[in-house]
Amino acid sequence: MKETELYSPVKAWLEAQGFEVKGEVGAADVMACRDNEDPLIVELKTGWSLTLLQQAVARQRVTDWVYVAVPRWKGKSAWRSFKANVGLCKRLGVGVVSVNLADNTVQVHADPAEFKPRKSRPRKGALLREFARREGDPNLGGTNGTVVTGYQQEAARCLAFVAAHGASRGADVAKGADVPQATRIMRDNHYGWFEKIATGVYGASPEGLARLQD
Repeated sequence: MKETELYSPVKAWLEAQGFEVKGEVGAADVMACRDNEDPLIVELKTGWSLTLLQQAVARQRVTDWVYVAVPRWKGKSAWRSFKANVGLCKRLGVGVVSVNLADNTVQVHADPAEFKPRKSRPRKGALLREFARREGDPNLGGTNGTVVTGYQQEAARCLAFVAAHGASRGADVAKGADVPQATRIMRDNHYGWFEKIATGVYGASPEGLARLQD
C-alpha cells in the first residue's frame, strides 16, 4: 500500500463538502480551501507512527484544521490500537479519518478541537487508596512481571498470623495482623492460602504454608 492510494478518497470527501483540494502543497500531503475559511490540512500515512503525529502537530502552526488519515483497520486488536490513537489525537487537537480502500469511503472519527481532559474522581481515589494501602515499595517501576499489591501484602500478613497462631477468628487476625478486611480476604481466598475451619474461623491451607516456605 502507498500513501497515494489514500489521496483520491480523501480528496473526494473534501470536495463533497465544497473544498478545493490540492496535493503536496508545501509540506502538506493534502490541502483544502473553502471561501475565506482557514485552510484544512490532511496528513496521509499507511499506518500510525510517531512521525505522523509529529507532522500533524507541525501543521498546526499553519491552521487549527489538521487531520490525519490512515487505512481502515482490520480485526479487534487493530481496532483497540486505532481507538487508543484516536484518543491521543484528541489530546493533541488533531482530527482523525479512516479510509476504507475496498469502497474508497472516508469515516470521520474525530474533528480538531481543543482538548479539555475530564478527571475521574473514582480512578484517582482508587490510585490513592492503593498507594496508601501498599506497605513500602515492593515493585520496580516499569516492570512487566508480577506486581505486589496492597491487597496481596495484607493477605500475606493474614497468612503469617494464622500460620503462627493457628486457626483464628477473622476479628483476631484483623487486630493482630493490622488488616481491617482480614475476614473478607480470608473468606474470598483469592490466592488459595486459607481454609475455612468454622464460621468466621480460618487457618492456613497447604498452599499457604508452601507460600510461607518459599
